[in-house]
Amino acid sequence: MSSEIGSVRIVGAGLLGTSIGLALSKLGVDVSIDSKSRKSVELACEYGAGRPAVATDKPQIVVVCVPPQLTAAKVLEALEAFPDAVVTDVASVKGSVLKELTDSGQAISRYVGSHPMAGRERGGAIAGRADLFVGRPWVITSTPNTNSEAAESIRALALTLGAAPVDATTEQHDRAVALVSHAPQLISSLLASRLVDAEDADLALAGQGLRDTTRIAASDGQLWKQIIAANAEQILPVLENFAEDLVSLLNALANADEQIDEILEVITEGNLGVSRIPGKHGGKHADYAQVVVMVDDKPGELARLLTEVGQIGINLEELKLEHSPSAQIGLVELYVLPSAESKLIDDLVLRGWRIAG
Repeated sequence: MSSEIGSVRIVGAGLLGTSIGLALSKLGVDVSIDSKSRKSVELACEYGAGRPAVATDKPQIVVVCVPPQLTAAKVLEALEAFPDAVVTDVASVKGSVLKELTDSGQAISRYVGSHPMAGRERGGAIAGRADLFVGRPWVITSTPNTNSEAAESIRALALTLGAAPVDATTEQHDRAVALVSHAPQLISSLLASRLVDAEDADLALAGQGLRDTTRIAASDGQLWKQIIAANAEQILPVLENFAEDLVSLLNALANADEQIDEILEVITEGNLGVSRIPGKHGGKHADYAQVVVMVDDKPGELARLLTEVGQIGINLEELKLEHSPSAQIGLVELYVLPSAESKLIDDLVLRGWRIAG
């Protein structure tokens, strides 16, 4: 598949750009990296994501990986600088980018909007990972004016990176990410902000639930400011509905003795919602069997567990970790196909592992 891609120019050496470069470079693709930050380019290249861009480069694909406010301008620059290249971007908002490109009056048939649904709460080249896109959706937002061969080249790029291409309009994309990405970021940030003035003694009791729900609150504020502003129209109705539900819950809590069933309904609806979140390979998380293993809190134990699961010959579909700072053990939740559950448990017990539950 990599032979179909040809050389690739990456504009922007942050998390996504570096991760794309790392994955392609491992496959032998010629990757050149361009960024206004020389240090970022040097770091990404030292990391193995490619080589510094030079004026004589003639890439077949240009991937623009810059903040949303800069994306359209960089796409236009690339279309002009490389008249034979297909240009894509990975901005998390597509409608505003397409509008700016269309308003420019420049021919954009070689432009294919795209967005890999992958990321981390940490940014920058140092956070790059070659496997960041494996198993993740990669949205392709072609328009009626998009060259079909250009769209296919970006589909090939996504597949080469291990992602699963998904076709959508810009409107469908922006509506979807408002629900599954942008609103969760704001809700997580609001929850985490309640901790700023919390008592240290209260925070000392924090468990995995708090860590899970506030993990993305550590994300880059400057980047998210741009994302939220660009997609505010789609985010607003999601949060308005959330606010209505929150008011209903507050009323139920004020009369908990009489409205306990309404509180239970919130939890039940949440259970149903979680069951609809796709897991690995598109399957539902609820379709997997969960095996919880107790792991001693000492160096090398988690690596040993995962190595032995591999030796047993069972593929992990999902993995979660839970650990309290005061505990001497951690809990590792292994999710496997139901048909593999008994074998995994039996073999782990034979190897001396303790199974919870």
